[in-house]
Parts: sequence; structure tokens; C-alpha cells
Amino acid sequence: MFRRGFRNAFLIASLCLGIELGGVALTWAQRDAERGTESLRGYSPAESKAEREWEEKMRAIPDPKNLRENMRLLSSAPHHVGSPKDKENAEFILRKFREYGLKAEIEQFYVLFPTPKERLVELVEPEKYKAQLMEPAVTEDSNSTDAGQLPTYNAYSADGDVTAQVVYVNFGTPKDYEELAKLGIEVKGKIVLARYGESWRGIKPKVAYEHGAVGCLIYSDPHEDGYFKGDVYPEGAFRPWQGVQRGSVADMPIYPGDPGTPGWASVKGAKRLSPDEAKTLMKIPVLPISYGDALPILKNLRGPVAPEAWRGALPTTYHIGPGPAVVHLKAAFNWNIEPIYDVIGRIEGSTYPDQWIVRGNHHDAWVNGASDPLSGMVAELEEARALGVLLEQGWRPKRTIVFAAWDGEEPGLLGSTEWAEAHAEELSRKAVIYLNTDSNGKGWLGASGSHTLERFMNEVMRDIRDPQSGQSVWQALQERRQGQAKTDEEKKDLKERVDLRIGALGSGSDYTVFIDHLGIASLNLGFGGGGDGGVYHSIYDSFAWFTRFSDTTFEYGRALAQTAGSSVMRVADATVLPFEFEDFADTVAKYVTELEKLGQEAKPPESIDFSILRDAAASVKQAAGRYQDAFKKQSSSENWKMNSAQENSLNQTLFLMERHLVNSEGLPGRPWFKHEIYAPGLYTGYGVKTIPGVREAIEQKNWTDVKPQMERARAALLEVVAQIDTAVRLLEGQ
Repeated sequence: MFRRGFRNAFLIASLCLGIELGGVALTWAQRDAERGTESLRGYSPAESKAEREWEEKMRAIPDPKNLRENMRLLSSAPHHVGSPKDKENAEFILRKFREYGLKAEIEQFYVLFPTPKERLVELVEPEKYKAQLMEPAVTEDSNSTDAGQLPTYNAYSADGDVTAQVVYVNFGTPKDYEELAKLGIEVKGKIVLARYGESWRGIKPKVAYEHGAVGCLIYSDPHEDGYFKGDVYPEGAFRPWQGVQRGSVADMPIYPGDPGTPGWASVKGAKRLSPDEAKTLMKIPVLPISYGDALPILKNLRGPVAPEAWRGALPTTYHIGPGPAVVHLKAAFNWNIEPIYDVIGRIEGSTYPDQWIVRGNHHDAWVNGASDPLSGMVAELEEARALGVLLEQGWRPKRTIVFAAWDGEEPGLLGSTEWAEAHAEELSRKAVIYLNTDSNGKGWLGASGSHTLERFMNEVMRDIRDPQSGQSVWQALQERRQGQAKTDEEKKDLKERVDLRIGALGSGSDYTVFIDHLGIASLNLGFGGGGDGGVYHSIYDSFAWFTRFSDTTFEYGRALAQTAGSSVMRVADATVLPFEFEDFADTVAKYVTELEKLGQEAKPPESIDFSILRDAAASVKQAAGRYQDAFKKQSSSENWKMNSAQENSLNQTLFLMERHLVNSEGLPGRPWFKHEIYAPGLYTGYGVKTIPGVREAIEQKNWTDVKPQMERARAALLEVVAQIDTAVRLLEGQ
């Protein structure tokens, strides 16, 4: 075994030779050959060499031992909103930021955060059973006995006391209610039992209420989240019989953040909506239960046998009902205003201090939260430490880097939303990109975000070493996708396309306010897919579980710190910001094709003319080509042929590009969401709807809305074309 000091010295020396412990690193020449270019995008050859040297130094610094120790400390007690440990963790992160050389402070907000006062679920007919509504401790995990654990509940459920027959509604999505209608089954006046999966949890009671239900129970079926997948905790990684998924059921597709302060910050003394005015509060009582507590209810249902696709893995025949199972459901809450603590650290930019690279991860959890969110938070801490070391060595970013540790993400993206609403005007002028992480595991890099950053993200992925194979993260992901590709179209895309596609962002984490509300180009990164588990939002999401079943060596935490840290540095240091529009144009054209197919399948009363969207997408493609030609010509010289004023104007044009994709009126029925290309679906919650105004008008058969929404999307795309052409003129020195 290497001693730590010797090992670190060996690693630094090895980087210069293109070797590294645990596998062969990629030399610059190898990376250049794989990338097909000699320079980083937005850098001259000389600048590229200097930037790579600094990035290589940064990537050698993150240490799995630090990741492990910080997770151990931060996850040592429950740290939900309003808990003593939540504040303690914020103060710990503040000390760390300052220790690393960042200017740091805590910004405090005051948010509505309900906690359970009374919970009851009991089967009263045809037999008696009282649900346990608690997760038992396990001797192998000391954190499972921690004091101060939040009970199992769904935040922002309504108070209620109801007794009614039960109807099993599968995943509780709109299409499941279409199936119920075919069977002649209604849920009006009933309590619905839905299983987790397919849609975000808040959609299940929302749709149930719209169909007249008086209550909702949500359980984790072992088919998706239990013994069907593998051994249950503590023997294995999966959710045990009495494991329960907590979580918010606020109607966040309407707006995230504090339900009482939509669009403005929940600072002390802020105006607040009443509960009746707050549109995101659920209208019926909702509680989550375990599959152990769900089984007696399912056993006592009759009516039609559920369709095969509706059947889970519990040892009973799945019937739909209604009844004869009758359940008494009672939920009452403390509707308190609690403080939350956003930790904000800054490294001032040397050249463009008013251009901000914002990097965030949340620090609050439902219970101990080792995986969610601390696996991402400890990676961000190591990035901050690494950049602090570089500062001591003489590095200075051209642009200001803002590190954020958000509070209150779990109840409803509270900390990030309130902070961004408080700083909206400044962010609209200054924010270049927002880069988010949340949970991290082992496997392959997942990357989603603004497609103007797709080529940039591919470039970064080619420079990061995969912890297991030693090949680049990009190559590991390409091979993974090739192995998973099912259609000829997917296989062709992977073979012929230069860049791997990144996903589109809907909602579900702290990037939401930045991209969907403010129009700030955003990325969300994290490793996963290499190991399953079923402890999400439970007391078993602990340090013991994580170090046994997830990223046990913290190698992937280190890789995440390297990936996000390299991304932050590369944008912060670029002479010309690395936005690119050919991938964006290709993606938009793909979305338009999808909409045309959707329009045909929906069988509207009159055919829909998509020509204005096709033409707009074609215009984006042409403008993207013009920009790429001008960019190549400019970057082919040894040094950029622009003065600082021209560079500044070009960069302002580039990073404000995304702002032109937002519409001040917002989407129909939810004006807080303003982006014309990306938004969470009204009935998916987290899942993205691309070109959402048009897509959802077609899906909901609101035919009169299709053309106006198409015109809005077209106008946004043509504004982007105009901005791209402005950038072309600046590159050409006009």
C-alpha cells in the first residue's frame, strides 16, 4: 500500500507521463486524436495548453478519503429542513468554503415546511389492520436508530380525515385512469392506492383529486423497489418490507419553491399567499406506506383482476376494486415557517467578474441522506478545495465562480428557487451557466442540459478518465449506449454522430429555477447505472448503506468532482464561451419531427401544419452553420483577433442566447415556467416535455392552443437565429 504523501507525489508526476494508478490515463495527444481537434473550444492553442495544465492539476487533487470523511460527518444525523443538524451542516460547509479560500456566507430564507402531527392508516373492512407507518431499525446500521428522524409522510399533503373504499390505480397516471374508465370504474368518493413509479409522486394525488378521490395512499411495490430486484436491506441494497419513500407532493409543475411566495423570495417579512391561494398545495390527504402495509389492503380488494401490466410482485392476486377493502386515512400537519440556509461561496473573476459560473448541489435530506444528496455535495466540496489549491498556486479564473450548497431542495427546490428569485435581476444579467449535481453513484456519466452546451460537455467527457476501465468517460458511455441500443435509428445515431446526445432537463432538482424560469443555460451531471438500490428517501439512505452498496471506494465521487470541476474551470477561463449551435439545431429539428408524429397519432379534427416550426428549425440550422464557419476561421489563428471589448460583446451575446428562449408570459396555466423548449410536464412532474406549449396542447387535445403555441416557439427560435447572426458579425469583426 502506498503511503498517502508518496502516492500523491507519484500521481502528479504520473500525469505528466500520461499514466495513472488504477489504469492508463489519456495523454493530451490521445485526447486530441479522439476529439479530432488540437484546441479546446474557445481557446487558442497556447491558451489550450495552459488550461489543460491547470485542469490536470485540479483533477489530481480530489481525494476519495476526503469524500468519505465529509459524507460520514454530514450524514451522521438526520438533517431535514428545520432540524439542528441542517443548520450545523450549513455551518460546516461554510467553514470549509472559507478554509479553501472562497469568500462565503449563508443566505437565509423562511419557508413553509409542514411536518406530521397525526398519521393514521387502518383497514376497517372486511378485516382489521393498522398500518405500521414506520421503518424499523436494523442492527447493522447504527443510523437507523438516530433520534430526530422525520416520520414517513408526504410534505404539502392536505389535512384530512376520510374513510372510504379503496381503488387500486396502478401508477396513478392519466393513462391508468383511461384504463379504469374502459372498465367502468370510478374513484369519486374513494381512496386510491397507487404504486410509486412511472410518474413523479405528486402527480398521483393530483390526478386522483381531479377524478374525485378523497384520499391517496402511495406505496413502493417490490416489483420496482424491493425483493423482486434483489436482496433487501441489510442483506442487500433494496427496500425492505417496511421501507417507505418520503417526499413532497406539492404541485411543482405549476411552480417550485415556497408555495406561499411564487415568483418572489421568501425573506423574513415577505408577503405570503394564504393556503387557499397557494396553487401547489395538495387538496386531499396523502400518505406513503410500505409494501408491507399495502399488502393487507391489496388482499382485501375484489372487482376485476388488474391487467398484467398493473401487477406487482406481492404474494396476492392484484384486484382493482372498488372495495370491499375500506380504509380510514387521517393526516394532520404542523404548518410551520422554518429557516433554511443556503451557503454561497465565491471566487472572483480576474477579467470578467460580472460573468458568473454558478455550481450547486443541495445539502438537506429527508433523513440522513448519504446518497441523496451528500454523494453529490461531497464532490462539490472537493471541487471547491481543489480550486482553492490552484488559487494558492497562482491560478485565477477569468470569470467569477459561485459555489452554492442549497437547503430545502427535498420539500420543493426551496433554497435554490428562493435564492434565484431574490437575485433574479442580477442573475439575468450575469449568469453564464448553472451546473448542478444531486445524487451520485457508480457506473456511467449521466448528462442533461441545454443543448447549446452539448458539444462542450462531450469535449469535457473525453478528458475525464473512467474509474474502472481507464478509458475516457465519453468512450465508456458510448460503449454502454451501443450495448443498450435497440433500434436501428439509435445504432446509426451512435455510429455516425460526432457528439453523444445529452438529455433535456425537466425538473426534479435545483437547476429548475435557472433554466425554466430565468433562461440560464444549465447542466445536470451524475454517475449511475452501475448498481441498483432501494433506500431512496428512507432512513436506510445512510453512510452504512452507501459504503456497502453504492460508490464504496468513492472513485466515482472523485470522477464527478473531476468532471464538474473541469467543466467549471473550462467555462470560467475561456476566451470565447464554448456555446455551440449545430447540436442545438439538430436537437430542435428532432423535437419538431416528434411533434409531427404526435400530431398525426392524436388524430386532430383538422391536420396540423407544422411548416412554421420546420422552417424555424431550418433557420436555426443555417445560422448554426454560419456561426461554426466564423468560429473555425477565427480560432484557426494562433491568437484570437479580437480586442477585449469585442470579446466581451461576443460572450455577452453567447451567454444571453438562452434568455431568448423564455417567454415572459410563461406556459399556459403556469406562468412561472417560461422556457419554450424545455419544461417538466404537467402530468409527468420531473419528466421533460420538449417544446412544451405545443406538445401538451396536442396531448391534451386543446386544438385551439396548438397554433398560438407553435407561433410562440417559432418566435423564440427566430430570436435565437438573430442572436447567432449577431455573434457571427462579432466574430467577423463587423
